[in-house]
Amino acid sequence: MPKNITIKISDQLAHWARKQAAEKNTSISQLVSQMLEEKMRSTDEYWKAYAEWKTQEPVPGFDASKRWPREKTHERR
Repeated sequence: MPKNITIKISDQLAHWARKQAAEKNTSISQLVSQMLEEKMRSTDEYWKAYAEWKTQEPVPGFDASKRWPREKTHERR
């Protein structure tokens, strides 16, 4: 069940929020809810992906320490 919350924002931010909500044909409440959900998802997804990456085994036969330095790789001939 959705919960109501009260927040205080500046007049400038309120004006911007009203404009954004009108452009997206939604309410300020829905706009803030969507923004918070996007932020939550991106944060959770980032940390899940990071945790998964940390558990991956190195690629067999690949040694990053033997790569050419950037300067050599992009050297003009």
